[in-house]
Amino acid sequence: MRFNRSQEALIAGLVDSAEGNFEKAEQVLIRHASHSGAPLLHYLTAARAAQSRGAIDKRDEYLRKAAAQAPESGIAIGLTQAELHLSGNEFEQALETLTKLNTMQPGHASVLKLLHQTYQRIGDWEGLRKIIPSLHTNKVLMEAEIKLLETEAFSQLLKKSAETGDIETIQQRWAEVPNYIRKMPGISAIYFAAMINSGAGALIEDELTLALSIQWDTTLLALFGDIPSDDPEKQLAMAERWLDLHPDDAILLAVLGKLSHQCQHLEKAIGYLKTSIEKEPTVQAYQLLGDLYAENEDKDLAVSCYKNGLELASSEIVKHIDAMAA
Repeated sequence: MRFNRSQEALIAGLVDSAEGNFEKAEQVLIRHASHSGAPLLHYLTAARAAQSRGAIDKRDEYLRKAAAQAPESGIAIGLTQAELHLSGNEFEQALETLTKLNTMQPGHASVLKLLHQTYQRIGDWEGLRKIIPSLHTNKVLMEAEIKLLETEAFSQLLKKSAETGDIETIQQRWAEVPNYIRKMPGISAIYFAAMINSGAGALIEDELTLALSIQWDTTLLALFGDIPSDDPEKQLAMAERWLDLHPDDAILLAVLGKLSHQCQHLEKAIGYLKTSIEKEPTVQAYQLLGDLYAENEDKDLAVSCYKNGLELASSEIVKHIDAMAA
């Protein structure tokens, strides 16, 4: 008789919880838990109901009772606890629980899935990177999802290494990136930019040159123009060879103008920048051309370039605002 009532109580508690009557659900579930054939379900459901109404102390009490009632169900209880911590933004507690569960039963798909979600939420990209092989081996995610996750992890780790400004740290992190991820758009740019910003641009000049020779990329091209080369004339000559292949590339023409200026070829620099603006006006090209005119003490032309650059920048901002509004 008691067993039947406890079954009815479990059903009633599940229904009340589903309907949002969380306190009522707790009361009926806990009252009949000791007579139930499935007391664990009573306590775990009551814990979820307690969290839903913000009764965190009660939630933890029910979880402790669940552990005492069914010590052999540590994984199920731990997963529930981790899910509740995660949904309550208690990330440290969720990570602590999931780490223990992963030690208890390595390769458990549900544990790994929650663990990867927790690492993502807290931005622990190193922790996430370490479990990616397990996610793959245990088929927690689809192949395409794992590749996206791995790409995001290495991208974020590269950005963090860039923030250190330490050349060895950046190089070490880059060495860990798999070749197929290095070839993805935007990934190598993070590395090259980090090296340039850390004052080691000359070290990656040949590597960046090779990357551009294999796959034309305007972001990498702009970074090539930022390298403080040990041999500026050689750098300029390389860029001029690319012009034969990409004669209408406005960014390349602007880079050529910048490099020509650095090599003190002022007339050539002005020519490249004017052609770049004719092909596609950019704020940077106007800025560089204005600086050249200012150096030549041609103030009227310099002011005109700066003015055009400001107008272009303003129109770009207005377009961006309109796009956001739309």
